Amino acid sequence: MDSNDVALRQKVALLTEKFAKRLFGGQQAAIGRVIKIHGLQFTVIGTFKEKVSSFGQSELNDETIVIPITVQKYFAQVERIDPLYVQARSPELVEPVTAAVTKILEAGHRPGAKYKVENLAAILNAAKSISVILSLVLLLVSAIALVISGIGIMNIMMVTVTERTREIGIRMAVGASRREILLQFLTEAILISLAGGSIGIVAGVALPLSVQFFVENIRIPISASSIVIAFSVSCLVGLVFGLLPANRASRLNPTEALRYE
Repeated sequence: MDSNDVALRQKVALLTEKFAKRLFGGQQAAIGRVIKIHGLQFTVIGTFKEKVSSFGQSELNDETIVIPITVQKYFAQVERIDPLYVQARSPELVEPVTAAVTKILEAGHRPGAKYKVENLAAILNAAKSISVILSLVLLLVSAIALVISGIGIMNIMMVTVTERTREIGIRMAVGASRREILLQFLTEAILISLAGGSIGIVAGVALPLSVQFFVENIRIPISASSIVIAFSVSCLVGLVFGLLPANRASRLNPTEALRYE
């Protein structure tokens, strides 16, 4: 839609992408088709979508039709435009563009006229604050979960050491050093922790990937560094909470261990 369509009062229309898919099955299929608005036939000449979500602050929704304003005024009793939307090229230009639009409105109209120029900066700042709070809450929950899982690993290893006391005594009797016993049980604790961490990572990666099959135009980024950090934390949990059982196993008296039933 260009200035000629507006000047010549052409009966043309633009549809949102989702609306075009709903009416005609696709964006390309919608172009050239005819729709009726208040008994008038409009030819669809293209589709569009919001480049950046406006959080419901604009008049655009999933089912919006845009027609030339010179034709639209025949449907409106009052010739006026309440909202006017301006888009900046980058986030850094939002504030300067807001100030420039305010000056243009004030300079082009009579003194005392009231105009309100707003942008999404306040909403974005609120969203950032909420994001930080949610991150802190999730971090706290994750820390609690890690401590609980670490205690579980430690309990399992303590039971394992108790059940394998005789085995430890035999290994020491045939020449195994306390360091080797320590490393053996410490390695087992780390492997248990890594196994649980791997299952959690696979589930965490599979969930955002599966969302794309059910919801269109949504892409959830997956950070490779987050996966590396998750593996590292799993290893650290196994190392920290497996140290006590492993140390206990390495300090067993070989003679008493052999007598254990």
